[in-house]
Amino acid sequence: MEESVRDAWHGDAGYPAGDLLHRARAFPRSLRGPRHHLLPPGVLMAATDLKRFGNDWIEFGWVTNLTVVGQNGGVIDGQGAASWPFNKCPVRKDCKVLPTSVMFLNNQNTVVRDITSVNSKFFHIALLHNNNMRMSNLRIHAPENSPNTDGIHIERNTGVIISDSRIGTGDDCISIGQGNHNIYIARVHCGPGHGMSVGSLGRYVGEGDVTSIHVTDMTFQGTMNGVRIKTWENSPTKSLAARMLFENMVMKDVQTPIIIDQKYCPYYNCEHRYVSGVTIEDIKFKNIKGTSTLPVAVLLRCGVPCRGVVLQNVDLIYNGKAGTLSHCENANATYVGYQHPEPCA
Repeated sequence: MEESVRDAWHGDAGYPAGDLLHRARAFPRSLRGPRHHLLPPGVLMAATDLKRFGNDWIEFGWVTNLTVVGQNGGVIDGQGAASWPFNKCPVRKDCKVLPTSVMFLNNQNTVVRDITSVNSKFFHIALLHNNNMRMSNLRIHAPENSPNTDGIHIERNTGVIISDSRIGTGDDCISIGQGNHNIYIARVHCGPGHGMSVGSLGRYVGEGDVTSIHVTDMTFQGTMNGVRIKTWENSPTKSLAARMLFENMVMKDVQTPIIIDQKYCPYYNCEHRYVSGVTIEDIKFKNIKGTSTLPVAVLLRCGVPCRGVVLQNVDLIYNGKAGTLSHCENANATYVGYQHPEPCA
């Protein structure tokens, strides 16, 4: 069976910021029924009136054996430029969250391919509570100054594969949030944007662990970060981020190619009373090369000591006049093979 997705959902104004799981449960409207959805050719345009949306625009939910395919160059256009000035999330914790363009919620055995998404109001694509998901040949774009336009945000999923895609946004190309297990990402070109992040983690009560992450063969061009793990201080509950491999990365004019930041806070006023409650262990960065636009190309800033951090065959060169540097706090890293910049003392 086939069905074309054409209309925006009508609903109440957005809900307060918080755990994506809680917000999605608060407004569950979805496309169910047919298991094979063909997005129409041409441009599918969202309304610009924010009062017409809840948490998302197009939602696929509670389906087993779902396939979503774009046709003949079809584009999902969130028309986000009209909404970006209303997004206060980069500066306020209690911000009102704008709608995500496409949400996949509580699906089993899903295939998504040949989708193009531009100018989302908030996230382009969000994956929440899915099991066994395969995504490929995605084209995602928004200007580098567009706030919170993450290409793909992943939260509370098991068994996700993302491959052979190009993502350039104003935020993370791919963000792996809390409660994820067995995530594989390969052959993705990222830029512009903030890079690829695990996190932020440790902000809310009851967050799930993030384990078994494998990211390979990515290219980052002109991004703020390359691969990054970021956690909040003052975490209300404890969680684990472990068993991650980032390998075969090319960095082209990236500010900070490798970063672990357990003091993450994007706001102006941040408390520094307690270290992060997220334990970081068994993290490996392997075969990472390229150029940085800041002298510190490797930043490992842990709260409590990170355990089992390994850097193998790293070759990063600052493209300015000074030398390339590493900076570490409580990292206790192990170094294997070629290392440039030199390991932290």
